[in-house]
Amino acid sequence: MIRRKLLALFALAGTGALAACAPQTVYIPQPVAPGPVAVGCDTRFQVVNNSSLTVMQLFFSHSSINNWGVDQLGQNVLPPGRVWNYRANNAGNYDFRIVWQNGRAAELRRVNICAASRIVVTNSGLYAQ
Repeated sequence: MIRRKLLALFALAGTGALAACAPQTVYIPQPVAPGPVAVGCDTRFQVVNNSSLTVMQLFFSHSSINNWGVDQLGQNVLPPGRVWNYRANNAGNYDFRIVWQNGRAAELRRVNICAASRIVVTNSGLYAQ
């Protein structure tokens, strides 16, 4: 046991002696500059009714939420050719659902509200721009 300790001590002393003779590279930690600050997401968007029917109900919610919440139109409707302006509370992906006057519904899922500024209603359904 003592012999092992002595061998380890000599080995350390030997590497210290060799290290003293060899050129040394000294690492000086440098502060890392923070990355560019992410520009805030503009969560404003429009719902454009390009369909031939009046939209009676409009729902949207963050994709992480499992329910639609309240009708965003409230007592209003969205006739053909009209635009409605909104602002989402948070950045991220949103799900959209509309119900037309004839009771038919359409949904659009996982729209990145930071990248899309318009939700367009057509007779075929919804798409994001």
